[in-house]
Amino acid sequence: MGFVLRWAVAFGLVAATWNPSQWNYLRWVRSEGQEQLPLAVLLGLLLFAAYVIYLRATLRSIGAFGMALVLALVGALLWVLWDWGVIELSDPDLSAWIGIFALSLVLGVGLSWSLVRRRLSGQADVDDVEE
Repeated sequence: MGFVLRWAVAFGLVAATWNPSQWNYLRWVRSEGQEQLPLAVLLGLLLFAAYVIYLRATLRSIGAFGMALVLALVGALLWVLWDWGVIELSDPDLSAWIGIFALSLVLGVGLSWSLVRRRLSGQADVDDVEE
């Protein structure tokens, strides 16, 4: 359940920043940002802080190569699903949501990888400190 929660928060983060619907931070800032500048700055800083946490944890746990590998696996899975006719990528909105899903999956895996590695190997990371 821990991975699902981490992925769901990552999905919410990426989708809240931008998605093909009208309900996202970037579109809101473009239309209402000048009238509500303090709120726009606060929300932007909160999103930025969340991205820093997720990206730093992802880079520390799986690195750039691991991020590329997860994206390649998602890409290959999408290719198979498209080849079998399960998904149709001609709809730009669906393609955007798939991209959001893929990016959030990379962030979710990155944030959860240390826990997965510890469960698989039984070894804690050097950065883990038991109290």
